[in-house]
Amino acid sequence: MSLFALLQTGCLIAFALLLLLGAWQDLRTLQIADAVSLGIVGVFVVWALGGWGLGTLSLTTVGLALACAVAVFAVGAVAFAAGALGGGDVKLLAAASLFAGMGPISDFLLVTALVGGVLGVAVLAGAPLSPLAQTPATDATLRTRLRSGLPYGPAIAAGGLWVAGSLALQ
Repeated sequence: MSLFALLQTGCLIAFALLLLLGAWQDLRTLQIADAVSLGIVGVFVVWALGGWGLGTLSLTTVGLALACAVAVFAVGAVAFAAGALGGGDVKLLAAASLFAGMGPISDFLLVTALVGGVLGVAVLAGAPLSPLAQTPATDATLRTRLRSGLPYGPAIAAGGLWVAGSLALQ
């Protein structure tokens, strides 16, 4: 295994650990620190340089990954403005989509949406997913449960881990 391949493997491990950190922060505080998303962007830059050194990534591929992340951020910003996603969720989603790029972006978004749906059903069922989320009483209305807070970081982490796994298998 070449040095560049080892570098890329290390970057995928760092990406996975940062995703898990973001998920944990979101579960505990309903917030994701900007440093997590910025760390993922930094790891992506190193990963992309390693891929370029190996000859497995072209500047076009990296440019398309960047365009993908900008598009995901734009859609996420609209969701944020509508109150559907938190700001940290949008930044983590966009940063993680850098690794997905044009190839597995649909897998990334699908896994994220499916896990997010499971989290949403858990909140509707009354499961307290976060210590800071208002724990609705057992007789709470559906509206109260929907407003109790949904940590979406774990869903984004699941999608990102799916991408990291698929990249590691390439």
